[in-house]
Amino acid sequence: MTIRVLLADDQALLRSAFRVLVNSEPDMEVVGEASDGADALRQLREHGADVVLMDIRMPGVDGLTATREISADPALSGVRVVILTTFEVDEYVVQSLRAGASGFLGKGAEPDELLAAIRVAAAGDALLSPAATRGLIARFLAQGDGDPLGARRSADASRLAALTVREREVLVLVAAGLSNDEIAERLSVSPLTVKTHVNRAMAKLGARDRAQLVVIAYETGLVRPRVE
Repeated sequence: MTIRVLLADDQALLRSAFRVLVNSEPDMEVVGEASDGADALRQLREHGADVVLMDIRMPGVDGLTATREISADPALSGVRVVILTTFEVDEYVVQSLRAGASGFLGKGAEPDELLAAIRVAAAGDALLSPAATRGLIARFLAQGDGDPLGARRSADASRLAALTVREREVLVLVAAGLSNDEIAERLSVSPLTVKTHVNRAMAKLGARDRAQLVVIAYETGLVRPRVE
């Protein structure tokens, strides 16, 4: 199956480079280009795509706002967003993950990393290593963003009530950066069983993918961030 990719970046030269790279792969193709978030949303609603490479800073409707709208639109539930940022340590990255992005990638990434990221996102997994995503989330959740973190956690913790004991246990291990195989070894079950628990937790919590599960684990207080 061919992965359909939409490029959203206000730099035409960068879009051109991405287009050549993506179209060079036999399992993916660029189906559209947008210079801002509004145009990206319009093209997605008209023509669709599997993965959006979304620049976080664009004029008009930026990548963060566009990602929120994609996540909130049931018609775009199958679209995965890869946030592109100049600086990987960026508070907007965490906001993007909360908004529904599958993960993030620095614009300085190697071509193979970018292509791998598209494939990972299309498969519904979190970008980069779960541990890397977890570390960034922990840093900014520990700082909070204008409201008392403890109060937010107290309110969010009720979301976990729908999970079974085993699903909570798996969620903790997902947030710790473990892969399905590693979780299976830790719990003495099969990777397929772990995948089932992960998928059920995602469905119950309304998470689009693994990156969202990591965010939820921290926001609900199931996992506590450690600030160095």
